[in-house]
Amino acid sequence: ESRFEETPPKPEPQPWSDGPEPAPDARRTREPVFNAPWQAVAVVVLIVGGYAVQTLFPVDAVLGAYAFAPANLAPGRWETIITSIFLHGSWAHAMMNGAFALAFSAPLARLFGPKVEGALLFFAFYVLAGVLANLGYAAAHPGGLGLVVGASGAVSGLMGATARLMGGEEGRPGPIFSKPVLGMGGGWLAINLIIAVVGGSFLPGAGSAGVAWEAHIAGFIVGVLLIGPFARLAPKT
Repeated sequence: ESRFEETPPKPEPQPWSDGPEPAPDARRTREPVFNAPWQAVAVVVLIVGGYAVQTLFPVDAVLGAYAFAPANLAPGRWETIITSIFLHGSWAHAMMNGAFALAFSAPLARLFGPKVEGALLFFAFYVLAGVLANLGYAAAHPGGLGLVVGASGAVSGLMGATARLMGGEEGRPGPIFSKPVLGMGGGWLAINLIIAVVGGSFLPGAGSAGVAWEAHIAGFIVGVLLIGPFARLAPKT
């Protein structure tokens, strides 16, 4: 016994067609090449754009007025703990911090969301991490006269927060001693101990200037600890 089935008709080619159109699903799933949250982009603008503005003024005047030194705390120049975060030593220094900030800002920015209240939390976290990192440096060098500039402490705070978010689920912070925290923290500690021993001349933008590696370590620890209470303040989506 034989069975015959009808062959379905072939679709006729459409006139004036340059080729097959992509499937609707393929069009919908395309991702933009650059999709960093706007807060992450804003941090890069603050760092790189801030240095561009800084170059318009005499170096000694800017550093004397706005750079941080532990000795500033005694006469009450506490504002330099904040202003120093937005200063940098060179274009390479600013670009390096901008690149790291872009990489580690995104998870935190997505946690807080793009609205005003979330953005305020994000920037409060960034500045507070930088302030506490500078105080960590001051604790290691009480009364020191060495000037500290740069967003490295704040960016290290973003790194610590991101490590803890990587150890969690559904964008929430994981345990303080999760594998990502221990792995990234151990690597960051090792790099900064090398800087402490041999100096930071191998780092882009460091040149002959010293590197406040103590602020880097303090910033990472601060970020790991701060993300817990800050996450509880994150707007509910």
